[in-house]
Amino acid sequence: MPLATVNGLEIHYRVTGEGRPVVLVHGFTGNSRNWALTVPALRPYFRLVSPDLRGHGLSAKPTQPEDYLLEAMAEDVVQLIHHLGLHGCHLVGHSMGGMIAQMVALSQPQLLKSLVLVDTSAEPPSILRVQERAKLVQIAREKGMEAVWEAQLNLNPQAEELRAQPEFLQVWKEQFLLTSREAYIYCAQSIASRRPLLEELRSLTLPVLIVCGDKDEPFLEPSIRMHRAIPGSRLHIIPNCGHTPQIERPQQFNEALLAFLREIEGL
Repeated sequence: MPLATVNGLEIHYRVTGEGRPVVLVHGFTGNSRNWALTVPALRPYFRLVSPDLRGHGLSAKPTQPEDYLLEAMAEDVVQLIHHLGLHGCHLVGHSMGGMIAQMVALSQPQLLKSLVLVDTSAEPPSILRVQERAKLVQIAREKGMEAVWEAQLNLNPQAEELRAQPEFLQVWKEQFLLTSREAYIYCAQSIASRRPLLEELRSLTLPVLIVCGDKDEPFLEPSIRMHRAIPGSRLHIIPNCGHTPQIERPQQFNEALLAFLREIEGL
């Protein structure tokens, strides 16, 4: 179980493969296992490094609000790149991980070969989503993460379909519960209060791929806006797909990601 001490915290990560490094950053309440269907497709060509963000998975779980600022987690990624010698890596971020990846690309573009943004946004969430998340945060405060899991599942439009897949649902629940209550509460607040980055992204000059599921309504239009803002970026919309294409539509996701990376590398 590899651990790196980064910014005074033990960060767990998975690593496999050889070649140009690809750093895979998961989203809110996720962890490195979210990339389990991506890694085998990329491993013949690249070195894959997938960390658990602080408060998630097997990484350290600090308890203060400032510990979960997106800027702090972006700095963790930067320091992990330095620690493991991953300079010139391809950086892939999903959802909250994509928000973090944007910050890394803007603050340290010299560390990256390319940027891939998956079902994410450069802008703060809508008031409606903030209000919905605030209700879940209150449940986390009062009742804990098991109660949040049930509340989130009940709000999911695909809840019945998911309940019909009990093995998948159990694995998802186990992974979700590796997120600390403090991480859930304070990451949600950090996402809600983040500064908009859309205008800053116009300055990026590295290759950028933006991927989004066509049914991921909260992130589809933001993905299109990022594509329009970032010079030379590519946009790939995956049909019949929600918020997690790397899990829901792994073949289509892997094909798009691998084609982009191989083209850059000349493979």
